[in-house]
This record gives sequence, structure tokens and C-alpha cells, in this order.
Amino acid sequence: MFSRNSTNKSTIISFETFLSGTPAQDYVMQDTSYEEQIARAVNMIRSADYVLLGAGAGMSAAAGAQYGGKYFEEHFGEFQNIYGKNPYMRDMYSAGFYPFPDQESKWGLWSKLALTAGADLDVTPLHRSLLGVFEGKRLFLLSTNADHQFEKAGLPTEQIFATQGSYNLIQCKRGCHPKTYYAVERFREMDAARRNGRIPSDMVPKCPVCGSDMAMNLRVDDHFVEDAAWHEAERRFGVFLSEAQDKKLVLVELGVGFNTPTIIRFPFEKLAREHENISLVRLNIGDGAAVPASLGERAVGIDADMAKCIADILSGVRGD
Repeated sequence: MFSRNSTNKSTIISFETFLSGTPAQDYVMQDTSYEEQIARAVNMIRSADYVLLGAGAGMSAAAGAQYGGKYFEEHFGEFQNIYGKNPYMRDMYSAGFYPFPDQESKWGLWSKLALTAGADLDVTPLHRSLLGVFEGKRLFLLSTNADHQFEKAGLPTEQIFATQGSYNLIQCKRGCHPKTYYAVERFREMDAARRNGRIPSDMVPKCPVCGSDMAMNLRVDDHFVEDAAWHEAERRFGVFLSEAQDKKLVLVELGVGFNTPTIIRFPFEKLAREHENISLVRLNIGDGAAVPASLGERAVGIDADMAKCIADILSGVRGD
């Protein structure tokens, strides 16, 4: 945990200040051996007092979360039969953008999707073992994932800032007021009542303030609602970073690509570039593992299976 009171409110770093839209201009794929890269990552983590995790979609994928292929056909074949096996109906991410003919059809799919990708998604062993790497460290998680896997793995909510929303919440589609609504039980009722891909009309959620349609609390447009809990998580993130940025801090980036790089990838590079006491461990596949050459020995980018990387790092940190 980190101190809540040791940072003056006026000096807390804002999330807006943290964000960055500027990519590095000197990306390189490191040519050292896998074993040497793991050893460097272990040393960075061991020597750090603070750890800021940055988790993207690649972390969930590496942990075994499935969104398409046979898994989608098995769990969402009902919707493929209705709408066809078109580009939308190939995985859970794409299916969420299907132009449904009505709200009954929209929530017919989304109620199942939200449960499958969120509340009913079992916590993965990889998330649990990852947290074991950082025992004894002051830890905070910045994530673009909406699946609550780290909470299920045991990381306190107070140490998590999930910037892009939650599969458990709904909001006014127009964002007419700054409040979200926990909807898991409502999703279960919809899922049970669905027939031919549609839910009953009287189950379609409507905004209690303006009466308009509701939507998932996921950042897909400018109407995303940042509620009180979101802003409190933002504040806690700012407190943590304000305390950590001048200490021995390691940034551990997990499966963050170039889809939304301004939230984690580019800001992490900026932090490391501006603070010589900060190091960066980047776990990804292919070009996603490239790191800025200017960071030198303070950055390691490992292009390998993330589950193996985490297992080997955990073994190294524990001295197995």
C-alpha cells in the first residue's frame, strides 16, 4: 500500500498531465538473450520500492481470456445464426459494435457479453502469479481492461485505476449525469429471459434521469461517464505517482500495444525519459516489445510468451 497523507494535495500529479500522445522516435528491438533480459527485469523489480503496473488487452489474452474463434462460436453461436458470420460476429469485441435493429436485440447480446467477459470470467492463474512478483512493493495498477481480473486475483480496488470502464456497469447513453449503475444481476435476468437474441421490451434499461437509452460504461465515445468512483481512482493514482516518481520506481507494462497508447505506453516512456530513477520493463509480442534506445539499460523489452516471462521473473525474484 502507499501513504494517503504524505503528498500535499497541491502537488498531486493529475491524470491529464500524465497522459502523453507522443511516441518515442528511437524504438529498438533489443538483441540480448532472453535469459539476460529476464535477469535485467528481475534486478529492476528487486531494486524498486514502487511498482506501477500498466495492463492492456495483451495481458488478458496472455492469461487465456478468449474472445473469438471456436470460443465465440460456442458461446455466441446463437447470434451468428441470427446475424450471420459477418465481420462483426467473429469475436466479442467486434460483436459489441454490431448495428442492432433495436434495444431489445442490443441488450440481448450485451447482457451475455458483459457476463462472459466480466463477472463470470474466472480469475486466471497468471494474474495471481503476477501479483506474487511484487510482494513487499508499493504497488498500483493502471489498466485499460474492463474485466476486473486483478481485483479477482486479490489486488485491492484502492490500488487500481481502470480508465476505460467496467463490464459490470451501465450509464446513460447520452451521459446526461455523472453516475453509473451496477448491472450484473440485471444482466443475468436479461440473459435468462432472452429469446431469439432479444430480451423483453420491459427489461430494456432506460436512463432514470432523462429517459433515454442506456449503454455500457465503456469508453467508446465522448459520452463515457467518469463517475465518483472513477475520479476517486484517478486521485489515488495521482497520489501514488506523486509519491513514487522521485523514488526507486519500476514501470511494468503488460501487453500494451498501439490501440490506445496514450494511456499507458507513451506516458510510461515519457516518465522513464524524464526521470533517471525510473526503469521500464515491457512485456509484449513482436514490435510491441520495442523500447526507446535512449533509455539504455533502464529499459528492457521482452518479446516472448508473457505467461513464461512472468513465471521466469517470479522465479528470479524469489531466488528459486
